[in-house]
Amino acid sequence: MFADLRNPRGERLDAAFHSARGAGSLAVIAHGITSNKDRPYLIEIAEALVSRGVPAMRFSFAGHGRSEGRFEDMTPSREVDDLGAVLDAAQAAGFARVVCIGHSLGGAVGLLRAARDARVSALVSLAGIVHLAAFMQRHFGRLAPGDELPGRPGFHWSAALGADAARLGSLLPQAAAVRVPWLLVHGTADELVPLQDSLDARDAAGGRPTLVELPEVDHRFSGASAVMAATVASWVERLGR
Repeated sequence: MFADLRNPRGERLDAAFHSARGAGSLAVIAHGITSNKDRPYLIEIAEALVSRGVPAMRFSFAGHGRSEGRFEDMTPSREVDDLGAVLDAAQAAGFARVVCIGHSLGGAVGLLRAARDARVSALVSLAGIVHLAAFMQRHFGRLAPGDELPGRPGFHWSAALGADAARLGSLLPQAAAVRVPWLLVHGTADELVPLQDSLDARDAAGGRPTLVELPEVDHRFSGASAVMAATVASWVERLGR
């Protein structure tokens, strides 16, 4: 299943499907910038979901991992299109409900999609970026097009990425538009995306999302990935009851 998943530009997106006894819903797991679907903590989430009867699918955005495309062509808006292609495939496969689970920039992409696409039945943001322009400026603002991203060998900054992030700015309006169940999980010691992003998203959404703060946990949930995965899986499982 999902063996020939392609985005609107025809690029193949690498995906892995985790089968489970549940048939009505699918959890789609999206990674962050310069990451890929095979990060151990993403696999851990998928396995935790399957143990509770929820099928899961991990995929890599174009220009990441083994997906086709160039990272230099990547923008958040293009990743929203990639996620739309995943939703198309899930719908064609017969899944009536899709839970979008995104880490870091994947959380921002999930939020952008959920704000406009009724096929997203629930949303999970893991250390999700909400103040997108501020994040890019803080971490990459001094880079010129073609410069390598600090600490990310092989990935180079592009003017298109910076311009798209600046256009999108802060995602608080999109947060206010989300009406589906929403779980925010954030470490209080996140060194890349401040906890304030999740606090602001919750407030913009009128306090409706559930926010779980993990004390002294970093951006990649080091030492707490099992707790994070169990938190996500149990929350998604309860949605189906």
